Amino acid sequence: MCGFLCEFTFQNQERTPKEQFEQLLSLSKHRGPDSTKVTRCENYQLGFHRLAILDLTEQGNQPKYSPSKRYHVVFNGEIYNFRDLQKEYELYSLRSTSDTEVLVHLFDLLGIKETLKTLNGMFAISVIDTKTECLYLSRDFAGIKPLFYGVSNYGIIAASQFNQVFGHPWFSKSLQLIPSEMKAYFALGYMQAPNTIYNTIFQVHPGELIQVSNKGGIKKEIVTHFPKYLDASHEPNFDVNVKNYNKLLGNVIKDQLVSDVPIAAFLSGGIDSPLVCALAKKSKPDIETFTIAVDSIKHDESKAALNYAQHLGTNHHTEHVSARDLLTNVDTHFKSLSEPLGDYSSIPTYLITKLARKTHTVMLSGDGGDELFFGYPRMLDVLAKKPWFKIPFGIRKPMVRLGIKLRLWYSWAPYNNKTFEDFVFSKQIHISSKHLDRFIPHTEFSKELKSLYKLPKKMNKKNHLHWLRYNEFYAHMQRVLIKVDRMSMANSLEVRVPFLDKESIRFAWQCYPKIEKNNFQLKGLLKSVLSFHYPKELIQTNKKGFSIPMEHWLHEELKDDVKKLIFDTPFYGNSYTDVAAIRAYVNDFFKGKHQEFWGVWHIYAWQKWALNEKLI
Repeated sequence: MCGFLCEFTFQNQERTPKEQFEQLLSLSKHRGPDSTKVTRCENYQLGFHRLAILDLTEQGNQPKYSPSKRYHVVFNGEIYNFRDLQKEYELYSLRSTSDTEVLVHLFDLLGIKETLKTLNGMFAISVIDTKTECLYLSRDFAGIKPLFYGVSNYGIIAASQFNQVFGHPWFSKSLQLIPSEMKAYFALGYMQAPNTIYNTIFQVHPGELIQVSNKGGIKKEIVTHFPKYLDASHEPNFDVNVKNYNKLLGNVIKDQLVSDVPIAAFLSGGIDSPLVCALAKKSKPDIETFTIAVDSIKHDESKAALNYAQHLGTNHHTEHVSARDLLTNVDTHFKSLSEPLGDYSSIPTYLITKLARKTHTVMLSGDGGDELFFGYPRMLDVLAKKPWFKIPFGIRKPMVRLGIKLRLWYSWAPYNNKTFEDFVFSKQIHISSKHLDRFIPHTEFSKELKSLYKLPKKMNKKNHLHWLRYNEFYAHMQRVLIKVDRMSMANSLEVRVPFLDKESIRFAWQCYPKIEKNNFQLKGLLKSVLSFHYPKELIQTNKKGFSIPMEHWLHEELKDDVKKLIFDTPFYGNSYTDVAAIRAYVNDFFKGKHQEFWGVWHIYAWQKWALNEKLI
């Protein structure tokens, strides 16, 4: 796990001075504190910070040439099937035992696109083809690892961090915000790939390969993608799926336990991480587990996690975290964000990973289980209310109003949302549409974001469920992965996510819950798999979730700082926003006129990021 910076110049353009390049590279030192190397060539520069996980010797360092010297590579992440690929393609003359070594050999043997098709892991890769003088950028199929790039008249900048791109001299003096992407940030709390808030800076889409010529031509294609629509008519038997997935996930975790540095696993009281820990224990009997204890009985899972750990017989660690610990880390955690991110669960994530890094360099996590196996209650709500959206909007609105008046039902969703797609999207946004439209008037969401929530026609219930999963995977889950990557790497900790293995995703994509009267059991398959490893009385089906009392904090401990940043500080992007409307919205929150504390946090986080990056 590492951080890199790549500068690729077009014909007849000058490279930036070495000192400037190294200064930008230094911004990602926390992603790879073990070694740093910069290589300057005629039309490109590569810089790399390494967090050594496999082959701790100098032979594992980067940038790295392929054996033929044709390809020059910087690579962030892990390739979990590198040993299988080494055997399959008979790669015996290797100078290193790292996955990077196998990667560069495969580039020579198969070429870039065909190599990417073979990879199973989490990765962001930048490759210079010295023969054709092209740059290639690619990102893993789930979007676990970040890869930003900026396009200018001088060339391309690609990096692990957003601020390494917008801070580069080719961009820093001409940054132009995009109103539609600002609106998306305030709604969702993160930047949805492939766009960013700036007009010339982008994110490589999950599973995408981008080719850039030295004349500035850009070609894009998706190498690995999981489809929006599937034929569910030949779904395997549920019990067969349970047995098969138990075996598959066990093999996945076995591959992900390969490490030359200490590795452990996060353990909560829910479903996902206890399953990961149980299967990890089978492949690594001395696996250590790690849990956070909090003061709130409502949110504390440490007792349930301890019960799981005692059943498994793991060397278990419980770290107590108080509300004061979390509050004192708010500012520190913001300084670790190179991009605007409005997910306040990043605060406990920062602290958890900071504590874990004291003893370990790699951790296994249960992220991805909710998105793949229908773990969110909002999915049930969407399925239950779907019939309403068959009624024309003009008829539906008075029906809903009358029904609520007569107390026949209590949801305003079919009244407030014109289409089913709007209803699904409303489940993801944290500032109501009426406020968003005032914040950034006369602005639509981008076509890329709209297409993500475009419903295919003629779909049955299973197809609808899969479409919801597709949305969660390529939208909400991306915010979760951003949070985990940025906070863990701020502490130089690698987090691996077994559920997002390529074969795990493909398997999940063919599985559906049993639906009865618009209802189904959330994560039914995973709960059944979990029962193979724990007695029934231990299994906690109602996950509490490690949360924090943010609404209270905004009204009390953080109130002064929020007011200072939003009311007394220039608002970043004020040329595109109605600042008076934004300030009125926050002021109404303090007066108790609405309870959209998530929305207030999005605005606060935006200003915090802009202040830390010296944009205001």
